[in-house]
Amino acid sequence: MAAITGVLHVYAGVVEGRAPVALVGVGYAGSIALFSLDYRRRLLYLIGIPYTAVQFPLWIVAKSEYGAIDYVDKAVQVVLILTLIYLYLNAPSESAGNAATAAD
Repeated sequence: MAAITGVLHVYAGVVEGRAPVALVGVGYAGSIALFSLDYRRRLLYLIGIPYTAVQFPLWIVAKSEYGAIDYVDKAVQVVLILTLIYLYLNAPSESAGNAATAAD
């Protein structure tokens, strides 16, 4: 989901000539890279929720015309936010994982 919305943002940013939109896609690419490296995933989930959610009001304010790709992107983002909430709530606490390792 992050890859889909990231690619859509880079594409839209390039086609529309709007660098900030493309940079949002680059942000998703960075989060995917950090996730792949298993870097503080619980924190990535937590940061990803508002990072994705804030795009809804910005999209409404910044766009004057909406196309099918816009709606697909927002649908993907809704699913991404719900998935991130689920993962955050069900991920083991990072501090608890470090404490368990230290106790061994």
